[in-house]
Amino acid sequence: MTQPFRVDVFSAKPYDETFLSEAAKAAGVALGAQEHIPGGQLEIVFHPVHLSARTAELALGAGAVCAFVNDDLSSDVLEALSALDVKLIALRCAGFNHVDLECARKLDLPICRVPAYSPHAVAEHTVALMMTLNRSTHRAFNRVREGNFALDGLMGFDLHGKTVGIVGTGLIGQVLARIMTGFGCKILAFDPVPNEECEALGVDYVSFNALIEQADIISLQCPLTHKTRHLIDEAAINRMKPGVMLINTSRGAVIDTSAVVRGLKSGQIGALGLDVYEEESELFFEDLSNEIIPDDLFARLLTFPNVIVTGHQGFFTSEALRAIADVTIKNITDYLENGAPTYPVS
Repeated sequence: MTQPFRVDVFSAKPYDETFLSEAAKAAGVALGAQEHIPGGQLEIVFHPVHLSARTAELALGAGAVCAFVNDDLSSDVLEALSALDVKLIALRCAGFNHVDLECARKLDLPICRVPAYSPHAVAEHTVALMMTLNRSTHRAFNRVREGNFALDGLMGFDLHGKTVGIVGTGLIGQVLARIMTGFGCKILAFDPVPNEECEALGVDYVSFNALIEQADIISLQCPLTHKTRHLIDEAAINRMKPGVMLINTSRGAVIDTSAVVRGLKSGQIGALGLDVYEEESELFFEDLSNEIIPDDLFARLLTFPNVIVTGHQGFFTSEALRAIADVTIKNITDYLENGAPTYPVS
């Protein structure tokens, strides 16, 4: 009997097990050891721990490793996986800034990803952060539960007529532009490659400096690259309108968190919504409610009443998880059948 091709899934949660198993079945892939099916094509092993130099040895015997956004895919880890004869790294996410691509090329270790899953999920979560910050619904919820029906401190503003600046107009930025256009907002955008769909909506492409100077709300939807790392720094914040609302649902390191804290203290930033954080790898996706969080900068963020942080939740819809699992399984099966995954990282 041919041994099944083993896929080790790191940073695995119960929902990963559910959706990946369902995707494999839907694709007609027999799951060998997992369900004791003779002749199974895949054996999927789920590891709840992050992938790191310390945990890479768990992949001994695996043909592929499936990693998530906060797994470590630096050169040390890739070399360790290659030495274990791992043949493929399948990212179940769109971003690949955490992968040492040069090292992967030297090792001839293919990397694949999920380039798009549900842009609606992240765009809609972005709007949820905007609306919650604007109308203080999180604070109102707590007040009413305590019998406090006073409205002092809860005043928001009409989104209609406001200028929204979107940095990055890929699929997520495009969906966000469509939603905010529906609110009656003026949309400014910055992207090296303008999106024709956005232009058809009436989006006005401007320089980065023009966007941050004119926008009442700034939303970051760009990937993390060497050019966008700390794109929002102290100089950028000082150019913004006083009291600006800043939303980041892209990658944490696009903003300089220390500079943002100073902007909040001065009032230059009037509201901040984060679904990502530059040091999130040791925090997000874990239950730390019974522990002391040692990150002083993150703790400082949580002291501001005009800050909302969600734990990388933007992608978390059933539609998005199903799409991520489907594409991940397709990448792996296409690699097995054709020698190349469907969506390689170039």
